[in-house]
Amino acid sequence: MLDYRMDTFLALCETLSYHKAAEMLHISQPAVTQHIQFLEREYGCKLFTYQNRNLLKTPAAQMLEQYALSMRSQDTDIRRQLRNNRMYELRVGATKTIGDFVINAQVQRYLEKEGNSLTMIVDNTERLLHLLDENRLDFAIVEGYFDKNHYNSRCLRREPFVGICHKDHRFAGQEITLNQLLEETIIHREKGSGTRAILEQKLLGYNESFLHFRRNICISSFKLILETVKSGIGVSFVYKVLADSDPELGQFSIRGDAIVREFNIVWLRNTDIQEKIRLFFGE
Repeated sequence: MLDYRMDTFLALCETLSYHKAAEMLHISQPAVTQHIQFLEREYGCKLFTYQNRNLLKTPAAQMLEQYALSMRSQDTDIRRQLRNNRMYELRVGATKTIGDFVINAQVQRYLEKEGNSLTMIVDNTERLLHLLDENRLDFAIVEGYFDKNHYNSRCLRREPFVGICHKDHRFAGQEITLNQLLEETIIHREKGSGTRAILEQKLLGYNESFLHFRRNICISSFKLILETVKSGIGVSFVYKVLADSDPELGQFSIRGDAIVREFNIVWLRNTDIQEKIRLFFGE
């Protein structure tokens, strides 16, 4: 079990506000201050500092945060195992493309064993990383950007990122220019999703944004995005595994370098989850 003062430290790392940390933990603000001062004496270093009235973590606090998060994860894990030593439970997150189109076989294989239990959360990259930080996932499989200084990772596979349109659209099977693309209605995912971040990054390389399209539409559901594209309303960008899933979809690319991205298994630093990854993927 983590020392209660370490819980206070993690709350302050998350909120960067003594007042909000106190509210989160249902303790007084002076108590938060006392707990942090105790840890600073214990570890012999400054953990937080103010800059222009903003509370910031010191490099020492960032190191201690990684340690505390991993210890909390291990504590939660052993508690789950002790409560039910006959059931092996995994908590896995996956972004929507991966959860819906990539890991179905692994999920089915893992659950074929009677003693295996699974909690699977399918959400965008930003939300999954937040759940990892809160120790609500053992690992996540994401296609979006993440801080490699904060997480350990392993590449699962590389996947092309392609444009999709109705199969009879003028773009189908073509390599197009960016100016041609900007004449269209673009359909994209919500902020925080990996596919949106990749597309925004590509546009930024041309000093462009969603605002410069004829029209832009934000939809969080891949199913609805595909149906909207097939109806001829606009075009979108998805991973090829998703584009290949529907014969009514045409595919295209932007002239220049092909976009290929990694699907990564991501977990908190200083936590040993290799056995869990092995069990899930049948390695």
